[in-house]
Amino acid sequence: MANTIRTDYSNLMNLVKDLIVLESAAAIVHWDMETLMPPRAVVLRSEQLALISRVSHKMSTDPEIGRLLRDITGNSQYDTLHEVEKRNLQLTQKNYEEQTALPEKLVAEIAKQQAITVNMWKRAKAAKSFSMLRAELEKLLELNRQAAEILMKVKGTRTPYDALIDIYEPKMTAENIDKIFTPLQQGLTKLLEKIQASPVKSDTNTLKATIPVETQRRIAKELSQTLGYDTTSPKAGGRIDETEHPFTTGYYDDVRITTHYHPEEFTSSIFSVLHETGHALYEQNLPQRWKYQPVGMNCSMGFHESQSRFCENIIGRSREFWACWLPKLKRIVAPALSGVNLDDFVLAINSVKPSKIRIEADEVTYSLHIIVRFQIEKDLFNGKTSVAELPAIWNQKYEEYLGVKVQNDSEGVMQDTHWSSGMYGYFPSYALGNIYSGHLIAQLTKEIQDWRDQLQKGNLKKLLKWLKENVHSYGKLYDTADLLRKITGKNLDAKPFLQYLQEKYSEIYSF
Repeated sequence: MANTIRTDYSNLMNLVKDLIVLESAAAIVHWDMETLMPPRAVVLRSEQLALISRVSHKMSTDPEIGRLLRDITGNSQYDTLHEVEKRNLQLTQKNYEEQTALPEKLVAEIAKQQAITVNMWKRAKAAKSFSMLRAELEKLLELNRQAAEILMKVKGTRTPYDALIDIYEPKMTAENIDKIFTPLQQGLTKLLEKIQASPVKSDTNTLKATIPVETQRRIAKELSQTLGYDTTSPKAGGRIDETEHPFTTGYYDDVRITTHYHPEEFTSSIFSVLHETGHALYEQNLPQRWKYQPVGMNCSMGFHESQSRFCENIIGRSREFWACWLPKLKRIVAPALSGVNLDDFVLAINSVKPSKIRIEADEVTYSLHIIVRFQIEKDLFNGKTSVAELPAIWNQKYEEYLGVKVQNDSEGVMQDTHWSSGMYGYFPSYALGNIYSGHLIAQLTKEIQDWRDQLQKGNLKKLLKWLKENVHSYGKLYDTADLLRKITGKNLDAKPFLQYLQEKYSEIYSF
């Protein structure tokens, strides 16, 4: 009997491996669509992605998976399986039930419409015309509503939107997010008021310099290598490319990041590269022994964002990091920045000013951008908001929450690719990632009290090792709440993140 359960488990994992390999190939096809694909190829690409989705769906819903799951879980030797094997079964069961419930036709239609809508988003954004995007976005939203209604019943969630959130942040609900985002918004608003009242004013003109794209490529390569992301050696598993909207994709040994270079705004690529490198390190540091297994995935997109925000902000906007790295930057861009000192540079990169663009937002106001998106998205799926109303609602919330007036829809509702890509339920993960990072830095400081001193000396080994051992190495062995307790002993709370911001910015802005 024991041999039977072992054979069944091995056969099941072989089926799962094939599915994971196919999905990793699909990720590279998506990467190509965003980076290198010629414009005329969009129709063909939509058909390719639709076919891959159909094949993936067929593999995910193979009756043999269902049979093996039943036989294994019903076997009298089930308790002889260890923790990782049981978690693999749990995750496989969850995916099988959800995918089996979704009609193959709907899955293919969503994949095809995503490719079409993303392409239209690019054109509409360039033309600053939401009306160009509206019809395709309405089609995609309706298809995702249909999927959400189905998944709600399978997952046992209270609302369709909760079923979508669960894709990215398992077991999280809009209600719980509201409970965390409310004190987060209140705390950020109070902190913003203190900063704005401070007599200390940052001068972002310190960062005004025209840096050629080729020079910025060198900066990106050296920054990512500083954090341990290899794009140049014979054993490299990464690369950096250019796209309209920075992102990371890939699996284990092939994880790619993208950025966007602005000659007049060189820090934009610096912080997008730091951000995406955080994502890439998470993917590449997952346990090799769990490769091709469900447990060998990331815990959640919130934890993923905690790693990107950690590298971008907690490391990348710290005084300690630039005490070591600013001289290197000056050498690369010389003679630009020759008259810039460390204090002015650090103040400039930590300038706090409400803005219109999420990916350019400062560390304090960033989560307010996410709260706007979360509230709109929630209303989209509960029927309180229509696609046609999106620009007006977006603009109203930006004026209310951030005090800025949106001039056109490209800097407003069309600035992100997420909704056009069908990634409904993803946005909360960004702010949740900030909150997770607050917990992580509090725990890190308890365990490695001199980590900032080491960072100032250019030594990131202990810091990166701590992240690998405490976050990356657990993969998807635990759900988010359990992993957070495993690392810190705490439940999710906005206070540690707000405390981190308070300590950092009270020092910078002298209040």
